[in-house]
Amino acid sequence: MEAYVLDWVNLLLRWAHVVVAIAWIGSSFYFVFLDNSLLKPEAPDLKDKGVDGELWAVHGGGFYNPQKYMVAPKSLPAHLHWFYWESYSTWLTGFALFTVLYLLQASTFLIDQRVHAWSPAGAITAALAFLAVFWLVYDGICRAFGRRVNGDRIVGAAVAVVVVLGAWLACQLFAGRAAFLLVGAMMATAMSANVFFWIIPGQRTVIAQMRAGQPVDPVHGQRAKQRSVHNTYFTLPVLAAMLGNHYGFLYGAPHNWAVLVLVMLAGALIRHAFVVRHKALVQGKRVPWEFALAGTVLLLGVAVWLAPAPGPAVQAAQPATFAQVQQVIGTRCVMCHNEQLASKGVRLDSPQGIAAHAQQVVQQAVVLKLMPLNNATGITDEERALLKRWFESGAVGAP
Repeated sequence: MEAYVLDWVNLLLRWAHVVVAIAWIGSSFYFVFLDNSLLKPEAPDLKDKGVDGELWAVHGGGFYNPQKYMVAPKSLPAHLHWFYWESYSTWLTGFALFTVLYLLQASTFLIDQRVHAWSPAGAITAALAFLAVFWLVYDGICRAFGRRVNGDRIVGAAVAVVVVLGAWLACQLFAGRAAFLLVGAMMATAMSANVFFWIIPGQRTVIAQMRAGQPVDPVHGQRAKQRSVHNTYFTLPVLAAMLGNHYGFLYGAPHNWAVLVLVMLAGALIRHAFVVRHKALVQGKRVPWEFALAGTVLLLGVAVWLAPAPGPAVQAAQPATFAQVQQVIGTRCVMCHNEQLASKGVRLDSPQGIAAHAQQVVQQAVVLKLMPLNNATGITDEERALLKRWFESGAVGAP
C-alpha cells in the first residue's frame, strides 16, 4: 500500500511540475521573443510617454500592442502583473519530486555502488551540495565578470566550464540516471535563484524608487536582463538533462558525462539560433540558422556514436527459448518482481507473469534499458538481446 501511495505522490508532483514548468518556459520564451522583436515607436505620443519599443501582433482573434519602457514609465499603473510564481512553483514542485523519488530512496535511485560506494546520508548531502555550490559559483562568476567589457562572453565561457565539470563529477559519484537529473537540477536551481535574488528584487527596487520620487537606476534593469538571458540559454540544456535521465542508452553510456554535455550543448546552440532569429528578422538581416544546424549535427553525431554494434549474424539467427528467457528473468528481475515485492505491480516469478508482462519487460529492459535499475543485477547486452529475440519471435513457449 505504501508503494501505491508513493506512486500517486510521484505522479501528481510530476504532473504539477510539468504544468508549471510549461508556464514558466512559455512566458520566458515569449518575453525573449518580445524583447528581440520590438521596434522603435514612430508616434510622438509614444515617444513622449517614454516608450522605447513596441510590437503589433495578432492572436486569438484580437490585436495586441505590447510596449516596453526604458528604464521605467513616468508613472506607475494601478495594476502590475508579476511573473515569478511560475518560476518558484517550478522549483518547489521539482525539488519535492526530487525529494520523494531520489532523496527518500537514495539507496535505490541515487547510489550505484559500482560508480561510487557511499552511504545514503553522504549521497544526499552531496546531491544537495550540487544545487547550492553551482548557484554560488555561477553567481560569483556573474558578479565578477558580468559588468566588464566582453563580460557576457567571459561569463558564458566560465559557466560552460563549470557545467562540464559538474556533469563529469556527477557521473563519477552518482548513478547515471541521478547524475543527469542532478546536472539539470543544479542549472534549474540557478535559473529560479536568478528570479528570486536578482530579477524580482531589481524590479521591486525600481518601483520603490519611482514611488519615492527618486531617479530610477538603470543598473537594476540591466542586471535583470542579463540573468533573464542566461535563463533562456539554460532552458533547453536543462530539459535535455531532465529528459535524458529517462533513457538508459544515454545515462548508461561508458562516457555518459560527455554524452550529457554534448546533448546540452546542442540544445544551447539550437536555442541561440532562435534567440538571434528574432533580432535578425526585425533588423532585416539573414537568420543564422547555422547554429541550429550545428546543434542538429551534434545530436546526430551523438546518435551515431552511441549506436550499438551489430551482433554476429549467427547469434542473431539463433532462436531464444522460453527456458532461456525464464532463466535470465529469474536471475536479473525476480528479486524485485515477486510475490513479496511486486515492484510497480509487476510479478515475474511465474511463467504466467512473464507472459503477461512480456511487452513491459522488453520495453524497460531492452528498448529503454531502464531496468534493472542502475543495472544492479548486472544484466548483459547478450541477455537483453535474447529477450528481444524471444519477444520478436512471438514470445515462443510462453504459457
